[in-house]
Amino acid sequence: MVFYLKLYNMKIENLPLLINIETKKTLKKAISANRALAKLNGVAKIIPNQNILINSLVLQEAKDSSEIENIITTHDELFRASLDISDITNEAKEVQHYRQALLKGFELVKSNKLLLKKYIVEIQQELEQNDAGVRKQSGTVLKNAKTGEVVFTPPQDYETIQTLLDNLESYINDENEIDSLINMAIIHFQFESIHPFYDGNGRTGRIINILYLILKDLLDIPVLYLSRYIIENKSDYYRLLQEVRTKDNWEEWILYMLDGIEQTSLETIELISRIDLLMHETKSKIKTELPKIYSKDLVEILFTHPYTKIEFLVNNLGITRKTASKYLNELETIGILQNVQIKNSKFFINQSLFDMLRKSI
Repeated sequence: MVFYLKLYNMKIENLPLLINIETKKTLKKAISANRALAKLNGVAKIIPNQNILINSLVLQEAKDSSEIENIITTHDELFRASLDISDITNEAKEVQHYRQALLKGFELVKSNKLLLKKYIVEIQQELEQNDAGVRKQSGTVLKNAKTGEVVFTPPQDYETIQTLLDNLESYINDENEIDSLINMAIIHFQFESIHPFYDGNGRTGRIINILYLILKDLLDIPVLYLSRYIIENKSDYYRLLQEVRTKDNWEEWILYMLDGIEQTSLETIELISRIDLLMHETKSKIKTELPKIYSKDLVEILFTHPYTKIEFLVNNLGITRKTASKYLNELETIGILQNVQIKNSKFFINQSLFDMLRKSI
């Protein structure tokens, strides 16, 4: 069944596609992209506490994905937002909502081994902080950001949108013989073309990317994010999406997405390796200069978030506030932490980790 959009003579096809999209070029690129992704999944396991990577890399994706939608924040705003400090900007709050939506989706997929339409709706609701749900009113169009020209009109009536989402849900969760990374590119195109929500479609679609890789057991935790790649190649992203709609140019679109997976995997491997090295250097420094307070758990606390405060040590190490304060002051003395006053709370920044993440995000 094919849904034709009369205004621009474009179509959205039910999946699976009736054309061969596994060409020699796409299959060759899929091999190298899968290899890089598998290496990333292995390297991610070198960090003993995976919350360290989840916290830092989810934040990276939240910032970059939001930036595509012109929601711009600073690094410090984002780190403070995740500490529930009240006086953060609206932009930082939106990025924080993205982080919450992604983690919600991760838990749903890991727990249920499915990525259902109702989960996608829940993710979008968490992202937008409303319950508007799937579009029920017509009038949604996609425009050229520079010229204002309408370039695509997605499905307008509620029943068609729901039918297409049901079809997409089946395609996501049913097994087929197509390479999973190629499937991810198809799914992303289909979701963005259905454009089922009043707002948040782009960000929701990018969350679906990572959740699909989790669903297919290609990643154990959400550590691969394509938003920076899309930012750096934004004109190609929108051009190729449109060329699939107007010219059935699936090959170039799929190659673009596979290249993004490969490049991003390799860049993330480098970042994880740098975090691991910094953790080992920090561990060695504390063992040498402050052997009485050293513990594996202490080091992990210092890397779970760039900001640390007394309560983090009290809750996770089972020590008194007085002892926790002493530990943090001693760590500042040897140059690992730097204290900063925010509102009525005193925080200690792991400056080396902060700088590393700032350069990466």
